[in-house]
Amino acid sequence: MLKLRVNHLLHYDYSSPVFLEPHTLYLYPKILPHQRLSAYDLRITPTPSKLVRNVDVEGNVQQVIYFKDQTESLHVEADIVVESESYNAYDFVLFPFETQRLSFHYPEADRRLLEPYLERIGVTTTVEQYARQIAAEAKWQTVPFLSHLCSTIRFGFAYEIRDLGPALSPEETLISRKGSCRDYAVLYIAACRSVGLAARFVSGYLYGNPHQEHELHAWAEVYLPGAGWRGFDPTEGSVVINNHLFLASSFFHDRLPPLAGTFRGPARSAMTASVSITGTE
Repeated sequence: MLKLRVNHLLHYDYSSPVFLEPHTLYLYPKILPHQRLSAYDLRITPTPSKLVRNVDVEGNVQQVIYFKDQTESLHVEADIVVESESYNAYDFVLFPFETQRLSFHYPEADRRLLEPYLERIGVTTTVEQYARQIAAEAKWQTVPFLSHLCSTIRFGFAYEIRDLGPALSPEETLISRKGSCRDYAVLYIAACRSVGLAARFVSGYLYGNPHQEHELHAWAEVYLPGAGWRGFDPTEGSVVINNHLFLASSFFHDRLPPLAGTFRGPARSAMTASVSITGTE
């Protein structure tokens, strides 16, 4: 059993008093078969007039905070403790058995639900050719393709920290052979969709990688018949295991910022953020 402790702090200063519009938080862990929430403490200054905890359209825990009075700052700090059990991430059987090879067709009932995650956003000719090359090297076997795609990105690209700006397009990352964890995840998703695999973007934390223990992390999930949604992390070059702490997942890679909202007033804003992750067996 691995106990993961996360402190995530977000602070905004405003150059003059502002009114805060409703803000949305994706800072609450999603419960998984191997991941249990032990403790959660959310501190917000100024004190919100209301906090609503919802489940959004994709099944993520979404917190919406409302404010009444003017303020010159906003401070949000979450302390999270999760117990994560060790498990064999490859302990599954693909069924129907023909799904063990690419490119297969999902059963009709699944396909109708998975349509958004099959949409070929960012799939260019270059990205598709890259994915097909990886598939050929994996002899068109589904799980070996997913593992090989992970390791190819991990060991064939240069990792860079890029805190600001949107994720690069899959083709930009592929051509430049460098990127952040978000860029890697977006490329991985596009490559999977190009060969008919449903894939989505995941936001969370990673313990055990010095580059990631002070950052929000991102990886991908792929839907496999008989196995459900399974995580693959191209930054690590491996399947997702119990040192990943899952926050939220989405079709849209830019839908899951930890804090999002606007303010009213003629002010400039400055943000500081920090993440600390520790783990104990």
